[in-house]
Amino acid sequence: MYGNLIDALPSVLSMGNLLAVIVGVVAGICVGALPGLSATMAISVLIPFTFGMDPLVALGMMAGIYNGAMYGGSIPAVLLRIPGTPAAVATSFDGYPMAQQGRGGYALQVAVVSSALGGIVSALVLMLLAPPLAKVTLLFGPTEIFWVAVFGMSAIVFLLGGDVIKGLISAAFGVFVSLVGADTITGAERYTFGHLELLDGINIVVLLVGLYALPPAIGLLEEIRDFDTENTGRLNTTSIWKAIPGMLKYWKTWVRSSIIGVFVGILPGAGGSMAAFLSYNEARRASKNPDDWGKGEPEGVAASETSNNADTAAALIPALTLGIPGTAVAAVMLGGLLIHGLQPGPMLFRDNPEIVFGFMWQFLFAAILLIFLGGALATNSFAQVLRLPRPLLGAIIISLVFIGVYSINGRMFDVYLMLGFGLIGYFMDKLKFPLPPVVLGLILGGFAEQNLRLALRIGGGNWDILASSPTAKVLIGMILLVILSPLFSRLMRARKAKRVAE
Repeated sequence: MYGNLIDALPSVLSMGNLLAVIVGVVAGICVGALPGLSATMAISVLIPFTFGMDPLVALGMMAGIYNGAMYGGSIPAVLLRIPGTPAAVATSFDGYPMAQQGRGGYALQVAVVSSALGGIVSALVLMLLAPPLAKVTLLFGPTEIFWVAVFGMSAIVFLLGGDVIKGLISAAFGVFVSLVGADTITGAERYTFGHLELLDGINIVVLLVGLYALPPAIGLLEEIRDFDTENTGRLNTTSIWKAIPGMLKYWKTWVRSSIIGVFVGILPGAGGSMAAFLSYNEARRASKNPDDWGKGEPEGVAASETSNNADTAAALIPALTLGIPGTAVAAVMLGGLLIHGLQPGPMLFRDNPEIVFGFMWQFLFAAILLIFLGGALATNSFAQVLRLPRPLLGAIIISLVFIGVYSINGRMFDVYLMLGFGLIGYFMDKLKFPLPPVVLGLILGGFAEQNLRLALRIGGGNWDILASSPTAKVLIGMILLVILSPLFSRLMRARKAKRVAE
């Protein structure tokens, strides 16, 4: 195996293959920075143009787009609180407050370094541990995946702090939205109200743009004054190479988030959004100053960006070894392999080792190039967007999100749906309802329901199957720990206050 890995390196280092990776990374950053566009969409558009290309050139461009888009989503998330991709939602929690404090440039530098490190770890895991790690996925059937989804929802509701009741309401709203559309098992229509456009459910990009893009854009239009010139002058323009030594204190977060991202990546259907939320919550729980999170803590940016990039190559482990894509992007990439006559599965490593291992090297190079291309070009140029007058910036954002949402399916129905969610998001923001649980409820709600029903069918309707395996019992214990931790914290604070009073 490792001999084939070394043998594949010379072909990857050819000028054509390296140029394909570079073009892919730059294109991915631009795609990720535009709300409404995604790596899945960009790679889907690219695939038809790769028919006449060498397989490694085509795959190198795909690897570059995937890595670049995952970082690119953090740019509007940090500067405008508009996640360019669903996985960048957690990045906005602390990235946007940093931008408001005049530290937008530094937040982007933390994001690009963390993204690169997560991508490097993910690529190394794919290269060195793909066959043994693929076996780990066999431990997770529908029952275990259901509990993983429940753990993700409970963690975000109870660990984000603030009003738990409002967090539960927000999560319940997200779960309700996930139920809209045709039932995946019976095919029955649910909450479609006769609209054919809702049969496939509500696109997460429509909800994401509506909740996260429109409310802040409306807020920008409400501000008459321009951006604070004092804060503008304090935008971080320090070289990224000078900033990196100061980031080394986040090494524990990088390690923890990389492990979480890789683990989530190899679970079919989970994806970077779930990895980012789990890593953010775990990093906050391990922090000595958890109350500072959500107010401009760079470690929060490091946690979410590391994990959502650590799942990129890891999601290809079950895809390449078992033919089971872990994410939508991985599924599209499998299509790219099939177009070039490459059949995913165990035989791929035996029949085409130079291509599959070369593809792994390209993921590693794409992650490394993120520091150079993302740090030197994107961070310094995109941070200047804050110099624009606020009303002009708001108008530009609204125009872009209209175009982005319309381009998803080419229909105005999605635009009207986005406006509806934008109105809901505006009032939720005013009433201090947290928005992240809504997004996670949508992502994990349908995912949890589908696996719950599949598990019950396997168990013949017996609910005992949900606690039948050791892995499921461990996950149930973790969920109880997360739910009960706020109660324990309150009891400890009450006892401490009582002792002080005495």
